[in-house]
Amino acid sequence: MAEGRLIACGVVWAEAAGLLPTPDAVQGALERLGVHFSPFDMEAALAAGACWRRHRDQSGRRERVATDFLIGAHAQRHADRLLTRERGFYRTYFSGLRILDPSATQ
Repeated sequence: MAEGRLIACGVVWAEAAGLLPTPDAVQGALERLGVHFSPFDMEAALAAGACWRRHRDQSGRRERVATDFLIGAHAQRHADRLLTRERGFYRTYFSGLRILDPSATQ
């Protein structure tokens, strides 16, 4: 677990890469924010798949994609909290994960 250290999995880095013009710009921006790359491991990937299957079995819809579950499972395994505005979704499927909502009033 990366207590006190900001980490992001490959999905988050890929999303940032879609917003910035070059790989160097992505790496520079995330490094300036103090965010470190943290790869997936097999346990997080398998946990994400199990949660995604549960979601499809319960809802009957595919309103979520596997990447949503990869982010949650990675955070639950490697971090002590997740920064997201999607509190309900992550609390439902990753109940042990502390959620920080940047839009919530403090």
